[in-house]
Amino acid sequence: MTSIQERLYPELPCFGCGQANPKGLRLRSYRGEGGLVTAAFTPWPEHDNGLGYLNGGVIGTVLDCHSAAAVMAEADERGWRPLGGAALAYVTAGLDVRYLRPAPLTEEVELRAAVVEADEARMTAEVSLWWDGKPRAEAVALWKRWRPRS
Repeated sequence: MTSIQERLYPELPCFGCGQANPKGLRLRSYRGEGGLVTAAFTPWPEHDNGLGYLNGGVIGTVLDCHSAAAVMAEADERGWRPLGGAALAYVTAGLDVRYLRPAPLTEEVELRAAVVEADEARMTAEVSLWWDGKPRAEAVALWKRWRPRS
């Protein structure tokens, strides 16, 4: 199955979700029923927070980039393509992260995202990182239409 990233922006070099970045995380997200977008992510030993858990900055990165997949899939479905000169239709305008409990460094975690508000100017997605049946971090991501300026 082709991921949202591979289908919609395969040449993007983004560290978190860019398939064209061989040193990046290369998230692969998939749209399921009801618009829920899911992904699996296995941390690397280098993602240690110094205490044996997943680093908060890495958590923020995967939440941001996974929410991107939900937003870009929504935009694609609605026909809101990137505007002239833009690599993507939307860019992150804000990410409000809440860390709930430690996330493992050595085991696969699940990412979940859904667009909860959408119009052509902006979208809001709720995104979370889960492990062992519990949310470990949650975020609300605000995305705005990318309007390149010269």
